Amino acid sequence: MTSDRSISDRQNTNLSTAPRPRPHTGAGLLGHRGPATPYRMTVTTALPHAEAVALADEQLASWLKQEGFEEPPAHDAGAGPAGAPGLAERLRLGDRVLLDRDHGPLRGGPGAGRYDRRRLRTPAPHGTQQLTLTVATDTDGPTWVRLEAETHSTGSGVRTPCRVPVPELARRLLPLLDATDGPAAVHPALRVVTADEVDALIDELCDPERRLPTVVASVPANLPLDHWVADVVGPLCHQLPGLATAYVLDPGARTGFNVALEYHSVYGGAVRTYLPEVDPASRQDGARHPVLARGRIEQDPRRAAGLLAREPRRLAADQPLPPPLAAVPVLRVPPPQLRRDAGRAAPGAEPPAARPVGEQATELAVLAREEQQDRAEQQARADELERARHTLCLERRDHRDRGERGQNREGHEARDGGHEGRLRSGVRSLTGRHCTTSGIGPAVGPHPAGRPAERCGKPETFTELLARLGEFPLLSFTGDQKTALALDELRCTGAGWARLAWDGLTALQEYAEAAVRGAAGGDFKQWCEHTPEGCHRFPPRKAVRGESRTVFSHTKWKRERMLPVPECVDASRRAFMGAHLRIGGGRTAPRLHYLDDCSGSGRIYVGYIGLHLTNTRTN
Repeated sequence: MTSDRSISDRQNTNLSTAPRPRPHTGAGLLGHRGPATPYRMTVTTALPHAEAVALADEQLASWLKQEGFEEPPAHDAGAGPAGAPGLAERLRLGDRVLLDRDHGPLRGGPGAGRYDRRRLRTPAPHGTQQLTLTVATDTDGPTWVRLEAETHSTGSGVRTPCRVPVPELARRLLPLLDATDGPAAVHPALRVVTADEVDALIDELCDPERRLPTVVASVPANLPLDHWVADVVGPLCHQLPGLATAYVLDPGARTGFNVALEYHSVYGGAVRTYLPEVDPASRQDGARHPVLARGRIEQDPRRAAGLLAREPRRLAADQPLPPPLAAVPVLRVPPPQLRRDAGRAAPGAEPPAARPVGEQATELAVLAREEQQDRAEQQARADELERARHTLCLERRDHRDRGERGQNREGHEARDGGHEGRLRSGVRSLTGRHCTTSGIGPAVGPHPAGRPAERCGKPETFTELLARLGEFPLLSFTGDQKTALALDELRCTGAGWARLAWDGLTALQEYAEAAVRGAAGGDFKQWCEHTPEGCHRFPPRKAVRGESRTVFSHTKWKRERMLPVPECVDASRRAFMGAHLRIGGGRTAPRLHYLDDCSGSGRIYVGYIGLHLTNTRTN
């Protein structure tokens, strides 16, 4: 998405001779008693399932060798305990070092997809460190990769680190997998954003398929970029790989970014965390994305790094698993048992000598410890489930309380004034602020049954969207349905495209209703920037007035945008549709091209819904 210049490349050009703050790893922050906050990374890769598993096994073996443990043998797809189908293969790679490997079909029957899983346990002070890597792929989607790191303590009173550090395996895998989060690349290092890349970054922030937070850092006006990145932002973001994507705005990008995101700006050395579903046009939404001020960062860099990582960790823990990962069955390990060497001598050979009592006692102690670890993990899972249930209960209670307050407020308003309500309705009608998509035309009052988007919900596919275009009486689709229907085949990368396109069509309909009355106050872009109260909001950054001069002057590219219109609009039955809506982000993300003819025929003509037409980026 952005420049390939990473933080690792820039640290060699550090302009400061002052001592650099130590990266915050979380391992040294001892405080609370109980389990450390786990690390959870969930990304996708375009690699086939088998290649992703082979790459993960290779990196895991390399890390084990580096740490001084035995390398596991190559995994056999048919491996597993004899006579125990469905059980994991357990390997002992050293003292208290266990590797469990299993694979198989996803839950849901034949053809549902498959998974491979590796669970590694290594000793840690006062407990056990556990690393679980899962690769899952369904029949028609991308390959999902999930990496979990956690610590199981041997006692409830043991002081543990506040959070589990980012595993080295995560830093190794991310660049090798070309990991993605929706349309965005998930890179392990900071990326510097230039002025030419601001639009792509804003597309990424607004993309409905983004699951991970995006951290954007600014640079103080009086400091060199390299100095600030290497000494401050680099250590600050040390605990973010796999949990968030991180960018730094160079001086040329800062102005354009903050002008475009008026309510979501970042400047003066501050760092802002952009949670999923950014709405650039909403001042209220701006308060949802936390800002870490420069003063707080410089006052205590280690604590600031912990604060910055807290929200991504919470989001990673709270988000539901994608369907393929949720369909992975529970890990089943073989029951612990002593080695039974006696009585297994080959025919004609001497039976083996009885094993010393001390050796058997040691093995019993090891098995007992492994069983304790299994129980500890089961208890951790049960505790996590209980916390999730508690959170869900609180959310339901809060939702119910808000509903009761809303009903009480509506009842009070109903008792207090039918006349006042009718007066407010009349004022809205006169000012053009009462919008509808009811199918009545440019009416000023709402349809009693409500708007189609509210009555029927948003379509999940473009097939459904095209079937429901009649709900927009002032919009006419003149394009080829095949290009829109083809998007349904790409749902693995853009399941929210149809919903976002529906949002755009709804906003276009409401704009058209106001425009034919002369009450729109400008074009559709201005409508999105200043959406009237009661109307559907569409992100202004996704509403583009026209194509660049390069596209307009390029014969082939311009011809692609000469789209069908009725003869009453143009005698040639073709018109250039440069105005478009961005349905998602990235080079191939869909676009919706339209012609605003509200001042002529009183309609808006949608001439194209499909993948991005050719331009300087896609060519």
